[in-house]
Amino acid sequence: MHSRFFARSGPITRRSFAAILGGSVVWAQKKPGPPIARQGEIVRFADPVTETVVARLTNPRTNSRLPAIQNRFVSARNHFLLFSSDRTGRMAPYHLDLRNGILRQLADPEQLDPLSLCMDSRERFVYFLDGQTLHEAALTNLKSRTVAEGVNQFALGASTNEILMLKADRLELMTAGRTIPVGEDAIGASVRPGRNGCAYWRSDASRGTQFWYAPFPPPEAKPKLLASGPVINPIWAVRGDSLFYLRQITIPPGDPGANPVITADIHEVVPESGADQRVAATSQYAAFTPNANASVFVGASHSKAQPTILLLLRTTGREFTLCEHKSSNAAAVSPVFSPNSQRVYFQSDREGKWTIYSVNVEKLIEPTDI
Repeated sequence: MHSRFFARSGPITRRSFAAILGGSVVWAQKKPGPPIARQGEIVRFADPVTETVVARLTNPRTNSRLPAIQNRFVSARNHFLLFSSDRTGRMAPYHLDLRNGILRQLADPEQLDPLSLCMDSRERFVYFLDGQTLHEAALTNLKSRTVAEGVNQFALGASTNEILMLKADRLELMTAGRTIPVGEDAIGASVRPGRNGCAYWRSDASRGTQFWYAPFPPPEAKPKLLASGPVINPIWAVRGDSLFYLRQITIPPGDPGANPVITADIHEVVPESGADQRVAATSQYAAFTPNANASVFVGASHSKAQPTILLLLRTTGREFTLCEHKSSNAAAVSPVFSPNSQRVYFQSDREGKWTIYSVNVEKLIEPTDI
């Protein structure tokens, strides 16, 4: 599928949206003001920059956090989202029904890692870390069990029988009742979708961050170095064909005493061949993800002047401003597409505490297969 974008740069205003879509957009209001509608905790408002309708999904009086962008937390089948909130006094996992705004607490951990929430591919279970204990909870009856102890991070494979675990700095694959060593000196990892392998990252004082690829099952095939240097935000293509990441670029200041500008290019590397290509330049992305067919990217800019969520069309390299995020930490905004590419989710502390938002982009991007 191709994006519905036209080759047009700059912010998406009401006029440019109408031009792109042939005047088919119906705008709820001209200027930001009172909420347009309320549904449970969901409040809709017009973005002050682009007039796009943004939905605030959680109450800003409490902190609500999205999982890591590599994790599966938006349903492809039943229109719900998983997140963490401290509304009961400490962080706990929640299920948000996106049709009616109804919340349901899934467990009551002592020390939840909000980044760790992840659904299995069948959307039957949620996995999370309570301290260093990996738990599994059924989304239907909330029955839970302990999966493993001493886990710092984890990533799910194609099935619940395959879990990649980081214990201290050692990667282990738990599969079919046995544990297989994968790599060492790791600080994070992500299982390759639909394939037998994983990406993991290391920190090296002389070479910066390193992204490695390890095929399964080891040790027959040795890990391969994919990228190193000022690289951040490794994210697999949804189909697992390649790994995308941001390579940061420091531009010296034009005026003495001014701070350098840090921007980033999107790169794509294929594990089998090691072929690495620059996909597009970005306007200071701090975080990004591709949609399901990697035709469009959504990114969060760390520009102080324009702290915005942007859509980037791969075929032309053009960017379109979707809305403001105004977060104090753009790297934590975590913009992601829904599985069908029709909605964007992100988080921001623009209202004081971390809150989750979404924007409908079905008028701009073709739906992708789920």
